[in-house]
Amino acid sequence: MIEIELDGQKVEITEGSMIMHAADKAGTYIPHFCYHKKLSIAANCRMCLVDVEKAPKPMPACATPVTNGMIVRTKSDKALKAQQSVMEFLLINHPLDCPICDQGGECQLQDLAVGYGGSSSRYEEEKRVVLHKDVGPLISMEEMSRCIHCTRCVRFGQEVAGVMELGMIHRGEHSEITTVLNDTVDSEVSGNMIDLCPVGALTSKPFRYQARNWELSRRKSVSPHDSTGANLIVQVKNNKVMRVLPLENEAVNECWLADRDRFSYDALNGDDRLTSPMLKQGGQWKAVDWQTALEYVANGLKQIRADHGAKSIGTLASPHSTVEELYLAGALMRGLGSENIDYRLRNAEFPASEGVRWLGTSIASLSNLQRVLVIGANLRKDHPLFALRIRAAVRKGAAVSVVHDVQNDWAMSIASSVITPAAQWAQALADVAAAVAAEKGASAPAQGNATDAAKAIAKSLLGGERKAILLGNAAAHHANASGLLALANWIGAQTGATVGFLTEAANTVGAQLVGATPGANGLNAGQMLSGSLKAVILLNNEPEFDSAAGKKAAGALGQAEMVVTLSPFKANLEFSDVLLPIAPFSETPGTFVNAEGRVQSFHAVVKPLGETRPAWKVLRVLANLLGLPGFAYESAQEVLVAARGALDAQATHVQGEKLNNASTAAIDVSAQAGKPITASIYQLDGIVRRAPSLQLTADARSVQAREQASEGVPA
Repeated sequence: MIEIELDGQKVEITEGSMIMHAADKAGTYIPHFCYHKKLSIAANCRMCLVDVEKAPKPMPACATPVTNGMIVRTKSDKALKAQQSVMEFLLINHPLDCPICDQGGECQLQDLAVGYGGSSSRYEEEKRVVLHKDVGPLISMEEMSRCIHCTRCVRFGQEVAGVMELGMIHRGEHSEITTVLNDTVDSEVSGNMIDLCPVGALTSKPFRYQARNWELSRRKSVSPHDSTGANLIVQVKNNKVMRVLPLENEAVNECWLADRDRFSYDALNGDDRLTSPMLKQGGQWKAVDWQTALEYVANGLKQIRADHGAKSIGTLASPHSTVEELYLAGALMRGLGSENIDYRLRNAEFPASEGVRWLGTSIASLSNLQRVLVIGANLRKDHPLFALRIRAAVRKGAAVSVVHDVQNDWAMSIASSVITPAAQWAQALADVAAAVAAEKGASAPAQGNATDAAKAIAKSLLGGERKAILLGNAAAHHANASGLLALANWIGAQTGATVGFLTEAANTVGAQLVGATPGANGLNAGQMLSGSLKAVILLNNEPEFDSAAGKKAAGALGQAEMVVTLSPFKANLEFSDVLLPIAPFSETPGTFVNAEGRVQSFHAVVKPLGETRPAWKVLRVLANLLGLPGFAYESAQEVLVAARGALDAQATHVQGEKLNNASTAAIDVSAQAGKPITASIYQLDGIVRRAPSLQLTADARSVQAREQASEGVPA
């Protein structure tokens, strides 16, 4: 540590730090545009010029290393005049169109121009004009004349996203930011460029001209999509979600968001929303009141239980549902006398529960790993924010190994990989285990062949200190998932690596904690989707898209006497008998438990649309109509407290002993039939599937083209 004097204040700072870092530590604001704490230093805007004693001229605070005894003045006449001169240069070519600019009211340049800009300009020449670019459905580059060449967007793509999609061409006043080849910006985290842009050059295309910044209310929430549990700021106007931004949380999502977290709100205001209960009568859908719909469901369940027994009734629940909803769904089933409830819709194997499967480490620790083995995941698309952290680890020297059936582009260097059909993953891990055993002088857990690729992965895992073995969505859904876990655990024990699941959905961990799985005599999701039930409750899911059964689910569920769909959308119309409109995450309070076991509760940010009701209330009233005891809840918080046997309502993290990736399953390396069912990035749940802007992206269109090709439809 060294000591400098900053505006008369003594500041201790790590040697090698910049003046800007010392100012941040001291709480002193230095104006800047190109500097960002998560990006490399470019020092190209010069707005952060400060007065350093004995320096012949003002120095950029972001790029000037501190030295012991250095004296820095950020508010002296010398510093202020330098900053004002830089501002004058920046405004020479800026269009000064604040009244019509979409960034007005939240623009760094606008804010700093008030303090450092002049009242008039000495520049009389014609301002430059930069032509707009079309870079896809998410980012608008219509006003590139506003660009001040801070290069934040370029550095974000190169350093954080791993794909340099934007760059600067030409020189001097002809410089401009562009995709060079007129490509689109297709990164799964591209929306962060909008946040980073300090002017109105990059703006949100879906939000463009929808509202002014000062018209919006800001409310906190949690993403309902993947297992990161990204923290959100949801901006609302007239009881309508207008925009979603990241809420900074270094332990979870840092200051970033995946595009599906940012832009999926489009679906919340779409035409596909279900706004009143509906019954199918004579093959036609008819809107009814809540009392009629719930009495129809209650009477139907009573009749089916009397005719066929409680075991003929089951619930298929989405792991994107809240803790409260999943807890009450399980309680409702068990109150009826049925153990048929399951959230594992895409699984091919349903082993007896041995513990709550989780990440095995903290999310923040992913950034500092030295060795990583990822099994059965397209990391970049399945878990974009986890990929950012592991990419950051790679930039620090981490080695990443992969076992998968496709060589995906993860936008990071891969040290070693085994690309083999999913049926051979267990054998591939057995080969790695054999290589580890040979190095350690231990007995291998299964018959394996220490191939060159296996030896490379083993050597990688035996090196370093901080290491993890991560099983992805495809590994969790695999027909031999328990065998893969057992092999991963053996390798982890021998190499000192943590073992965990990336976990698919926002509340996969929470679903396990509250028992949204079948009891000893209950049917699992695969069995329920085979047509063995007389009455089915579908909580927030569409089996055709959300289950391993796929299109076969419609035929199987069509055999039931009654299918009840609880959804925010007009879903499952083909085989449902009742549609009950439930609130999406934006219209209901609830709780998600993310991959690391972090408990995050949130409030509704807008009122329910139309006759929509929170699912926990619908389940409570339905239980009351069925005459089931123990459902006298008045709030979502009371439901959470009721679930506290598994989940402490006051805890920020689930207790460690409840999270357990241990496995006693026998290891079978024989070939397993079938490719695991996983959802592509913009098909994960009903909300992203209905977000128009996301469905126009390259990722979504490539999936649509593959589906059309498989069905013989011309693309």
